[in-house]
Amino acid sequence: MGSAENAVSKATISRMPAYLRYLKGEAGKGVAYVSSSAIAAALGFSAVGVRKDLAPVSSQPGKPRFGFEVRRLIEDIEKFLGYHRWTNAVIVGAGGLGRAILAYEGFENYGIHVIAAFDSSPAKVGAVGGKPIYPMERLKDIVVRNSVRVAILTVPRSAAQEACDEIVQAGICAILNFAPVYLHVPEGVCVKYEDLAVSLAALCGECTEDR
Repeated sequence: MGSAENAVSKATISRMPAYLRYLKGEAGKGVAYVSSSAIAAALGFSAVGVRKDLAPVSSQPGKPRFGFEVRRLIEDIEKFLGYHRWTNAVIVGAGGLGRAILAYEGFENYGIHVIAAFDSSPAKVGAVGGKPIYPMERLKDIVVRNSVRVAILTVPRSAAQEACDEIVQAGICAILNFAPVYLHVPEGVCVKYEDLAVSLAALCGECTEDR
């Protein structure tokens, strides 16, 4: 991301993928222009908030009665988020979740190539959806040869820290962790935690409150 990132808050940046998903859906329907009010209504945001979010990102002023040109706004957001620069990623842990992520094709829409998975079990070595699953011994070699920057960690809790250490030793500086455990990493390595159980429990709680 360039200097535009400095002009917006982290909260605004976190909303950009939602804008992008909506706009790509509209582009797929053949919609040429979309207003901030329409975006706000679809995503549950305020129209004023949408305009503030998009102002430092968009290269076009919204046209009165028409709004933003959809394809151009998509390009602007993708450029802002860095999706025009491809990033290679790998998965560590080829169990059910890891294999599902490896087979998922949606990452390509956001400039991310998930090129392979790795697992310590010889029984899991092979391929899913045409993408290879290697033994852990190959991790550093593949990471270095493909300039991999990101790892998605999908191993059980008991194996998470050891796998994390191997990821760091391979030279990866960003980890998306699905294991329900806090990881110890050296300075300069970024970890984002995704706990599906916690997210589901929170969703169930919201549903109960609404009733």
